[in-house]
Amino acid sequence: MLAEAAKSSLLLVDMQERLLPAMTGGAEVQLRSAILLRAAKALSLPVTVSEQYPKGLGHTVPGLRDEIGNAPVFEKLAFSCWKDEAIRERLIGQHEAGRPLVILAGVEAHVCVLQTAVDLAAAGFGVFAVADAMASRAPSSHALALERMRQAGVAVVNTEMVVFELLGRAGTAEFKALSALVR
Repeated sequence: MLAEAAKSSLLLVDMQERLLPAMTGGAEVQLRSAILLRAAKALSLPVTVSEQYPKGLGHTVPGLRDEIGNAPVFEKLAFSCWKDEAIRERLIGQHEAGRPLVILAGVEAHVCVLQTAVDLAAAGFGVFAVADAMASRAPSSHALALERMRQAGVAVVNTEMVVFELLGRAGTAEFKALSALVR
């Protein structure tokens, strides 16, 4: 399975002010997430953003807020985005509109991202977990999360892989703009 722009959406999980700084490699994850957001915008992918208990954990980090644009931001308490009714309804709507593939990034890899990935895969979505655009506090937790995702049938990819899969071909204005971001 390859990511296809016409069939994909991007789900950014809990990249929040009080969470991201505590993550191993948080700055790199933020950079990779910004690239994914730019690719989504350039290729017209719908974007969905979650925030876990923002009253306590803050909102999406300022460096990503500008990239999010008008994408809906959903507050949630459930760890899995799939278990939040509003997010689930949005993702089901996208699936029914011909977008059964979800590109997934965020924190923490072994909690909210993992649970979301497993639930989405079980619900029949094709899920692409972008390993370098997700993090946990401990590197071992990140590694375990990726292994569990693979076991659940989730495709584990990196930012460059997914961007080039979404592009599909060279020689376009989008290729020129986005390929420069991942080099």
